[in-house]
Amino acid sequence: MSFQRLTVAAGFFAALLTNASAFAAALSPQASAACVADALQAMFASPLIDNSATFLQPFEAAADEAQTTPKFSEEPRQALAAFAMNLRDIRYRRGGRVPSTGFDCSGFVHYVFEHALNIDLPDDSASQFQAGIKIARDEMQTGDLVFFHMHGKRVSHVGIYLGDGRFIHSPTTGERVRVDQLDKTYWVRRFAGAKRPNALT
Repeated sequence: MSFQRLTVAAGFFAALLTNASAFAAALSPQASAACVADALQAMFASPLIDNSATFLQPFEAAADEAQTTPKFSEEPRQALAAFAMNLRDIRYRRGGRVPSTGFDCSGFVHYVFEHALNIDLPDDSASQFQAGIKIARDEMQTGDLVFFHMHGKRVSHVGIYLGDGRFIHSPTTGERVRVDQLDKTYWVRRFAGAKRPNALT
């Protein structure tokens, strides 16, 4: 690299460093990595600077990771519970998978895990039951799934455990997403077990 090109490069770096702290303070760590990579890519596109590819690789890798990694503002289990609670009062709809049309029980669970934690669970309650790791009732944690026999011995209902004996679910036709207590007689008689999705282990 010639002296002239080195001088120009130094000027670019000086300007970047002068504004870096204020710029990064306004962004999340993930966004900062992506934006710095973009800025450096634009800078090194100048014909005045040679051999930029190797230098840019760490920044580009950080930007890619920022775009693909789920962004948690808090501990994942608590983020999951908070997201689920925001969906209370959405109506039940058989086969429902999105808030605009309503949820059935497994559709509600699938939607919460997918949108809160980017976890793709099976679509129906029986498959969700088969996919999880069995958890004793006294070992349940926020975010574990609770299952019920509503008709015979087959697992046909699911909810998300919130802690303190509470779970949130989309109950049945004519009702809405709500929080219930596991120790109510109705649910005690129908309780089939608790499972922990593999992604939460």
